[in-house]
Amino acid sequence: MKNSTNQPTDMAGLYTLSIRMVIGWTYFSAFWRRLVLENKLDPDEAGYIGEKFNHFLPNALGIKPLIEYLVTHPETLHTYMMTFTIVEAVVGLFIILGLFTRLMSIGIFGLAMGILLGSGWIGTTCLDEWQIGVLGIAGGFTLFLTGSGSYSLDHYFLKKGFKFTQKKWFKWIGSGIFPILNPKLFVLTGSLLIFGLTLYTNQYFHGGVWGTLHNKSIKPKIEISNISLNNSNLKFEVYRTEGVDVYGSFLIGIHILNEKGDVLKALDHAELSKFSKENINNHYVAKVKNGKHSLIIPLGAKADLTVNIDDLMAQKDKIHTLKLIDISGIEWKARIK
Repeated sequence: MKNSTNQPTDMAGLYTLSIRMVIGWTYFSAFWRRLVLENKLDPDEAGYIGEKFNHFLPNALGIKPLIEYLVTHPETLHTYMMTFTIVEAVVGLFIILGLFTRLMSIGIFGLAMGILLGSGWIGTTCLDEWQIGVLGIAGGFTLFLTGSGSYSLDHYFLKKGFKFTQKKWFKWIGSGIFPILNPKLFVLTGSLLIFGLTLYTNQYFHGGVWGTLHNKSIKPKIEISNISLNNSNLKFEVYRTEGVDVYGSFLIGIHILNEKGDVLKALDHAELSKFSKENINNHYVAKVKNGKHSLIIPLGAKADLTVNIDDLMAQKDKIHTLKLIDISGIEWKARIK
């Protein structure tokens, strides 16, 4: 009778073994990459994970205020990145081992939800982050239903008859027969909600259900705002909201135009590569900075730029338009009021 009772649960957990192992490594590997293979938790090192987090900001869904708070408070962001990495390591390792599987599956669900809402809009070819997010949510839900089977510590403790495995709470946080009287309704409801979330985010981020498809990770986009003309300086704010996240927009030209579109002043790529750091006021941890041949604007970066116009004082009343030029040939214009 004992084997007959345990058989369905054991087999369900056994059938999801590959899902458990792969999802577990997916999250544990984040810790492995950031601290073992490289150090990506050092704010002073290239590849700092906090800058990657900053890339999520422009088009995040629902959690944009949280991301903006963190990227404007570097010390808090660093603590958050450390904590987040530790949580990923624990959750991933415990899922691989099959220890407290249902509790850890809730962790998987939460981590995947964060990925989906923060970065579901990023992905140059196959909607990468969106797929990782929705599949992680569905996988976490599945593991919560099945628990772990034969090849797990949960199963080992159950088989050995440890006293804590006989407690009601163990079925909720570990493994064993799913502790709900009507699992069919629970599974159907949960599955429909996750499917609904999948369709909604696919449409919201990419237009993937109806209408015109769009991908915000293909071309760079820079928003120009807060333009002010004071004394001998032109000051304006740049904010990169779209484009590939793995490299910046390479700004090779800043032009000041008159009403007819004639160039009154032009800074070329060589001048921008030496643009004074004192004239760049960054808002976030992803920073606008000098490159070898241009001014680099990473995804999610926001900064105030100041251009000296001493040489335009005699034509100050003719100043009309600001134009920025990307190395790709894309141009952005804003009226100077």
